[in-house]
Amino acid sequence: MKEFSLNGMPVKIWAKMLDHKAWLELGNLCSLPFAFHHVALMPDAHGGVGMPIGGVLATRNVVIPNAVGVDIGCGMCAVKTDIPVDSIPEEVLRKKLMRGIRKRIPLGMDHHKTAQDESLMPTGFDVECMTVVKRQYVAALKQIGTLGGGNHFIELQRDEEGYLWVMLHSGSRNIGKQVCDYYAQIAKNLNEKWFSSVDTSMQLSFLPVGTAEFKQYWNEMQYCVEFALANRKLMMERILEVIADSFPEAHFEPMINIAHNYAAWEHHFDSNVIVHRKGAVRAAEGVIGIIPGSQGTRSYIVEGLGNPDSFLSSSHGAGRCMSRTEAVNTLSLEAEIAKLDALHIVHGIRSQSDLDEAASAYKDIDEVMALQSDLVRIKVALSPIAVIKG
Repeated sequence: MKEFSLNGMPVKIWAKMLDHKAWLELGNLCSLPFAFHHVALMPDAHGGVGMPIGGVLATRNVVIPNAVGVDIGCGMCAVKTDIPVDSIPEEVLRKKLMRGIRKRIPLGMDHHKTAQDESLMPTGFDVECMTVVKRQYVAALKQIGTLGGGNHFIELQRDEEGYLWVMLHSGSRNIGKQVCDYYAQIAKNLNEKWFSSVDTSMQLSFLPVGTAEFKQYWNEMQYCVEFALANRKLMMERILEVIADSFPEAHFEPMINIAHNYAAWEHHFDSNVIVHRKGAVRAAEGVIGIIPGSQGTRSYIVEGLGNPDSFLSSSHGAGRCMSRTEAVNTLSLEAEIAKLDALHIVHGIRSQSDLDEAASAYKDIDEVMALQSDLVRIKVALSPIAVIKG
């Protein structure tokens, strides 16, 4: 971990290197008058919108919609089975498991053709009092239980003992984006009206505690966090049903879940502050987390060590080392396919456009894990055997 000061604000960075955009965004974070104590960047940090992905920012009495991001509540879940991977015939893996999952889980921009049962949606919220959630609710009934695109994925994996695991990465679908965009614009308008010293061009406009707009965003953000969890839970249930069809005697352990895009009230350095985690997970002492690699590398189940310097956080993955455009324009399709085929990984890379999520577009996950050995302890290493990308 490296420590220095930027714009008068202490910075603690676990990343080996940062891209130019991330450096600019870090400087903007350090200029915020309400930033608390220090800014932390995890080892997977890279440029985002307003705040770097892999960033952790604590603030005094304000929330920044763009420091949470558009995929509110996005996160990971994983389930261990008692099925030995070596007992799964290749034909069953490809034709029953993979095809069955694709049949049950809409991918990319696809949604369910019919609304899902309302009992699957988050409870304990007054949707009628929410501006964006109320407007998006009917559409969200067709989005729950769908993967989405980008870096979202479903993986079948093998642990070091040879047992099958299921891991997936997804978030709040369109409802989270709509909430972020709506309140980020409100924050921008209000900051301009208040003649705020925070330049709106930094995309870090804020909503202060005590305002109606803060309360409204906070409620809708929390709904999206719960919706993202409900989305992952439903997908996992349906994936396990597919597996159980072929392995009716299989047992499944409880699902591990952790989010990496949200804001929460927490107590750090003797103060109650709002911690924004954007592409970072909570790694308090004893908390079990998930840190995926790329579709050609290992992923990890980890246990938090509770390091106060990171605001009890760790990375949420390997982190990109090149943009999607750069990956598509520069990587070799043949080389990336050969790399996965050599590892006997069932994958979906077929064309140059698929290289936006190629393994080579990501940082070395083992180097990332070594850089954060003071943040988490590895409990289980998982290697991919089959990958479905959004």
